[in-house]
Amino acid sequence: MKISIIGSGNVATVLGRLLKQNNFLIAEIVSRCKTHASNLAGELDAISLDNISAISKNSDVYIIAVNDDAVETVSNQLSVSDKIVVHTCGSAPMSILKNASTNFGVLYPLQSLRRAIAYSPVIPFLIDGNNNHSKNMITKLATSISDNVSEAGDEQRMQYHLSAVIVSNFTNHLFSLTKEYCKTNNIDFTLLIPLIGEVTNRLKTFNPSEMQTGPAIRGDVSTIQKHLALLKNFPELKNIYAVMSEIILETRPDALKASD
Repeated sequence: MKISIIGSGNVATVLGRLLKQNNFLIAEIVSRCKTHASNLAGELDAISLDNISAISKNSDVYIIAVNDDAVETVSNQLSVSDKIVVHTCGSAPMSILKNASTNFGVLYPLQSLRRAIAYSPVIPFLIDGNNNHSKNMITKLATSISDNVSEAGDEQRMQYHLSAVIVSNFTNHLFSLTKEYCKTNNIDFTLLIPLIGEVTNRLKTFNPSEMQTGPAIRGDVSTIQKHLALLKNFPELKNIYAVMSEIILETRPDALKASD
């Protein structure tokens, strides 16, 4: 299966590497940034292009791996007859590819991908296609590079995307704020990393609601007030702490019973 990749960022790079490792032929890398296209093409033994109008019409699959808000623009510049065209977005509908080909769909990696990371993370893929031929081809491609492939339509994929933002982007921002707090107070953030790992590992076995710990779930208002006092010079983190504590307090069994 011959593949053309449009894009040269994190998703394009990680997918390109994964495809190459699984013996797919990467024909070309297309990117507005000539240097990025050339660098990635060199790594993947492909040719590089900086103009989509020069793209080959001989590939079997065209992967549009660009920012969500650029997918439709790129798609409208692409015309490859009946070849398979996919985008890699969680938030963009499949139909924005309709002008590029009669066969199109989605190959969405439900994972945070960074080209600078040397290892390959586990990547679940959510796929879709506008007809059986498209679905079959995209399924074949996805299952060749991942053991975790599921079909998801536009609405369901958006729901997964929202969930991913909350559990990944939001929590990472909390890590960032906490690391800055630790740095300011001359304490070692790395001592918290085993705790972070333990919390995420428990998700494989237990319901998160059953594993909630901390002062809020205990109704320990005295400790909450002490923590808030420590955060007086960190208004963003203090606001998050206060809001989350209030929400958790409201989920305590005695609070739920009192509201009945």
